[in-house]
Amino acid sequence: MTPSVFLTHNPEDLDAYYGRALPELQALDVDIVTNPTDGDLSTDELLTAAAGCQIVIAHRATPGDAAFFNAHADVIAFLRTAVDISTIDIAAASRAGVVVGHADKSFVASTAELALGLLLDAARNITASTIDYRARQEPPQRPGRQLRGMTAAVIGHGSIGTYLADLLRAAGLDVIVHDPFAAVPSDLRQVSFDEALSTADVVFPLVASTTETEGLIDANAISMMRTGSILVNVSRGEIVDEAAVADALDRGHLQAFACDVGTAPDQRPDPLLAARPDVIATPHLGGLTPENADAQARSSVEQVAAILAGHTPPRLANPEHDARLRAWWAAQ
Repeated sequence: MTPSVFLTHNPEDLDAYYGRALPELQALDVDIVTNPTDGDLSTDELLTAAAGCQIVIAHRATPGDAAFFNAHADVIAFLRTAVDISTIDIAAASRAGVVVGHADKSFVASTAELALGLLLDAARNITASTIDYRARQEPPQRPGRQLRGMTAAVIGHGSIGTYLADLLRAAGLDVIVHDPFAAVPSDLRQVSFDEALSTADVVFPLVASTTETEGLIDANAISMMRTGSILVNVSRGEIVDEAAVADALDRGHLQAFACDVGTAPDQRPDPLLAARPDVIATPHLGGLTPENADAQARSSVEQVAAILAGHTPPRLANPEHDARLRAWWAAQ
């Protein structure tokens, strides 16, 4: 039986994130069904649109909740075209015998480069000056800050933190790292959390999103940062307390906040916070490069191809809960 694959991406996201991988998916022995709406799908809409489909390829804006896995009897695999699967109920999928997959970490370079760009923008007032000059207004003299010689604290020395540390050092910054779970190279200085905050001119929280790291950069943490420092968040919105950031900006404790993520839908920065002149906010663009989008989309093509070949797909969060997948293979 030829399986049906449902792509949850709305038309705009399908073109931006899946366009070049779509012909490769079409070349497989599958029937492809696409999102019939112009927007992101609710669970009820997803259940209706994906009825009869065996595989769901899900954009990051599409949740996979218990109601979906409990009600959809045909789905055997739920494949996210991103690394973050925090909006997928893995336990519910496992109980239903549905495997959950995620993409390669191909976003590392793109996200780290954006983090450096956000710092440069915040330090040199690039956006504010551009807006003024574009409006044919005489920009006020805004003294910028040279990156060379600044101290940057990278909190979390994972894939992005490691790559970003190299970029920062190439730009002439002194980099300190806090990560009690990572082995830091000898040419980098590992410091305590408190020292990282109190020593740095710019702080990059780059930790995984867990219950322990939610609100990691709260009012207390911000109070330990140097007056006039810059905070850059390209990690996850829930890592940073946005209300505490706004208060610190109001008091002049922080010079600027630069972010690509926040607590608005689709992990975008809060629009009210983004409207401030001392905030540089981009709408979750960290991975929106052709190189990353193609790699993550092709990750799902690779997973579908593995299923068709009778192999366990790579990058599964729950490979041991493959009852429906095995039943589908047995029926072929």
